Amino acid sequence: MSLKKKSVLRDWVESIVVAFLLAMVIRAFVVQAFKIPTGSMRMTLIEGDLILVNKFIYGSKVPFTNWRLPALREPKRGDVVVFIYPEDKKKDFIKRLVGLPGETIEIKGGSIYVNDKPAMEQIFNQIYYYNRGEFASDGQKIVVPKDSYFVLGDNSTSSKDSRYWGFVPKDDLLGKAMVIYWPAQRIRVIK
Repeated sequence: MSLKKKSVLRDWVESIVVAFLLAMVIRAFVVQAFKIPTGSMRMTLIEGDLILVNKFIYGSKVPFTNWRLPALREPKRGDVVVFIYPEDKKKDFIKRLVGLPGETIEIKGGSIYVNDKPAMEQIFNQIYYYNRGEFASDGQKIVVPKDSYFVLGDNSTSSKDSRYWGFVPKDDLLGKAMVIYWPAQRIRVIK
């Protein structure tokens, strides 16, 4: 093999290795693509939507450690968040953040109440929430533990969410859903 052919091959290998490493860093710390598998977030997200999740906004997790990078901001009520599913740590889930640490959450008459007052965010006025599961019986008030969140699916009739399995630990929060990038007719910012 000539020296010129070795140089071209080496350039290609180096380019592929650098591109792979860059892609892994971006996926681990900046943005990750996810596919929506179920209808639990209908009509915000539907089955088959491909979305991008901002991983650095809440402080990216450093792979293979318990460390996190500094957050740009704290999670807010109404954010659509991706997190590690509390009942199966190998799965990632997506839901809407409803309750912040220390808040009292109640579902009453189909509405969300935070600290005994109706949630003021417009999205919560567009969805009827059902009293179901161990953590959302009729008349039940739940206090969100420190460093945890209460999350609900936008499709309250068919969402397995905090009403059933409780709270999402802050350490299991992976990021905030930003945009639907496919299919083309559904491209939009996620609100």
